[in-house]
Amino acid sequence: MCGRSVRPTSFGIGSEADPGIRLEGPVSGRPQPLDVDFVRGRFPALTGPFVFFDNGGGSQILQPVVDRLNDFLVRHNVQLGASYPLSVEAGRLLSDAQRAVATLINASDPDEVVMGPSTTALLRMIASSIGRTLQAGDEIVITTGDHEANIGPWLELEAMGARVRWWRPNPETGVLDPTDLEPLLNERTGLVAMTHTSNVLGSIHPVADVADMVHGVGALLCVDGVAFAPHRAVDVQTLGADLYAFSFYKTFGPHHAVLWGRRELLQELPGHGFVFVSEDDVPYKFQPGNVNYELSVSLLGILDYFGELDADQEGARPMGAAVPRSAVVSAYERIAVHEEKLVRPLLEMLSAREGVRIIGHDTADRDARVSIVSFVSSRRSSREIVTAVDAHGIGIRHGSFYSSRLLDELGIDAGDGVVRVSMVHYNTSAEVDRLITVLDPLI
Repeated sequence: MCGRSVRPTSFGIGSEADPGIRLEGPVSGRPQPLDVDFVRGRFPALTGPFVFFDNGGGSQILQPVVDRLNDFLVRHNVQLGASYPLSVEAGRLLSDAQRAVATLINASDPDEVVMGPSTTALLRMIASSIGRTLQAGDEIVITTGDHEANIGPWLELEAMGARVRWWRPNPETGVLDPTDLEPLLNERTGLVAMTHTSNVLGSIHPVADVADMVHGVGALLCVDGVAFAPHRAVDVQTLGADLYAFSFYKTFGPHHAVLWGRRELLQELPGHGFVFVSEDDVPYKFQPGNVNYELSVSLLGILDYFGELDADQEGARPMGAAVPRSAVVSAYERIAVHEEKLVRPLLEMLSAREGVRIIGHDTADRDARVSIVSFVSSRRSSREIVTAVDAHGIGIRHGSFYSSRLLDELGIDAGDGVVRVSMVHYNTSAEVDRLITVLDPLI
């Protein structure tokens, strides 16, 4: 399978961290407290009384993102590649957006950033590319602990001759244990697909450790980062994966997504572009018909916002000012501390209720989990609990969240599913208290 000849030998080049340090969660220390009033002021939807606790399905959008989107559509809505100044300026903005996303994820080269409409679409596209490089007998390892977006595309490669092997999570916790992966790896393994953070459990998996194991047999690692990216800083260099994808509509932006891949791997894989696009021309060969210009440019607003959080005052870095990677890391450290504070009282309440099962870790430790909490109750169905909460102006959700295989592993009826409370950093302790007051008599 394509990729074995270009397996990486080091994963820290260009990173602000020492290459020997694995930073998958926040850096230890005492970051400054998050100014939640300022944060909420940057999200236009948060002016009313409704409580948004369904952020795992989609977060609210940032005002700087709206500003960037509006600015492009009003002032730069032309086709790229022409010689007239407005087209040149629009092209520069798209290049700026590519670099902004590279900064957000700590990519070493903006050309490693592939944009597309959704994580699901991008993973399907890259799976199709990899499928065209398959050799007879190649094996692919996927996990029942993942979202279907990172399962279905790889299952389809069985029709191309691949053998699929299943990495199953712990049946009690749902967490992926690397020791259970080890016996599945061999010289025929071509790729392993996994999730960084479960969209049901909120558990953070040790991607860097898995990457070492996978690369040890010469295979590739593809990671779904959708449930991780809203909560922690993605560092593709330190993680060591070969492919990493997530969606911006769950990370405070528009319905748009990114697939990162190591440049040499993207160059080697067959593309999906037009015949006149060179196979070395990345990311364009994976973006047939071009990307959505305005949605891509609007992503600059996410980086604008992290610059504001780092500076701790609106306007400290005006639109267009450079935002360093260090600002992203600093902002996410503060986000992690705040979200840990949000999760703790909810977990404590649920742990104290007889007949309630917390799905996944029952700890608020920010190194172990993000602020996604799921549970089931023996007193009422998940549907009944959520429907009752709806009447109080609080948005939570029930279901399998496209992770029905995980619920099957945990012995949970995927039809009714779990109750999921998915918080992000613009949520407040007062909102958590309000939810606890409503949930208490229901569960």
